[in-house]
Amino acid sequence: MTDSDKQNLSSDDLMKSVIQRIATGPEMSKDISREEARLCMSSVLKGEIEETRSAIFLIALRMKRETDDECLGVHDAIKEVTKSIQISQKDVINIGDPYDGFTRNIPSSAFLLPVLAELGYPTFSHGVECIGPKFGCTHNITFKLLGLNVGMSNEEAAERLENKKIGWTYLDQSQFCPELYNLISLRAKIIKRPVITTIEVLANPIVGSKTHFVTGYVHKAYPPIYLNLSRNAEFDTAMVIRGTEGGVIPSLKQNGKVHFYSSKNDKDKLCEVDPVSDLKIKQEVRAVGIPDSFSKLNRTDKIEAKIDPKKLAAESIKLGLEALSGKDGVMKDCIIYGASLILKNITNDDLSVCGKAVKEVIESGSCLDRIKK
Repeated sequence: MTDSDKQNLSSDDLMKSVIQRIATGPEMSKDISREEARLCMSSVLKGEIEETRSAIFLIALRMKRETDDECLGVHDAIKEVTKSIQISQKDVINIGDPYDGFTRNIPSSAFLLPVLAELGYPTFSHGVECIGPKFGCTHNITFKLLGLNVGMSNEEAAERLENKKIGWTYLDQSQFCPELYNLISLRAKIIKRPVITTIEVLANPIVGSKTHFVTGYVHKAYPPIYLNLSRNAEFDTAMVIRGTEGGVIPSLKQNGKVHFYSSKNDKDKLCEVDPVSDLKIKQEVRAVGIPDSFSKLNRTDKIEAKIDPKKLAAESIKLGLEALSGKDGVMKDCIIYGASLILKNITNDDLSVCGKAVKEVIESGSCLDRIKK
């Protein structure tokens, strides 16, 4: 059957055909084409497929393991319904931290945004308030507690990026891709992470004349997948950092790995970094620890017991504001590490040079003014 024939099938008939092939067990399941994946995911996003079949499609892809073409097809469908806006800035940084947030450490990546903006690079992150499988502390929750409007439109977010006195912002999936956001309840019923969880962090709702993408990973199979999808998203550069809890900031107490490309036509590259020798960061902990006084919630309906994400966000804000005031500690080191890696990927300067620049803007106190705008 040709791609043209597949396009002439009804949404239900195509989905039935695809499920019959991808959901037949670990040895008999067959791969589908990029176009089939695109058409099926597009039908799911449009609400043309009933919930049970949509869930089977997503979980069957996961169970047989998605191919590159299947990932690209799903990504193509999501790109088609994602609102995107072009702005005039040359270098825009797009940070895709895990949409399901953080549960094992106090997160620090939200504070990269004002630091990078102060260095002259408009920076934004994106996500949702709460989603599985971790249902952790997200940028949405953190920025909302800081008083930011987390439901702003692409145009409103772009205005913040173009304002040299601000230069950072956050966009929520509910605004730039409501079709995907509407699948949150279905994804909660699926429980395990579907292919959507991998792909949604590659959202490109604001595009500069040059856009630099940053995301994190835990499992070693993901860097080539993310970099392949980054090219499909048309990011000019991309870096995939082995970070704590899959975020963009590596462990402070061991060497880090950064997979990247410096232009879309380049081959994937790997850079190893040493926080001690490269940035003089000496810590005995991986990230900002959760205080022992924080009690865990008994969430039997979720994947793991965890701290109230709003409580984690409040602690993150407290420590983050202290760090941007120049107070030494684990939070400040996390911010310096993450911002220095991102700056290095854009400027190609030595990491030590980037670290010095980051420290200078933090210790000047100017980043603290930006975070409050």
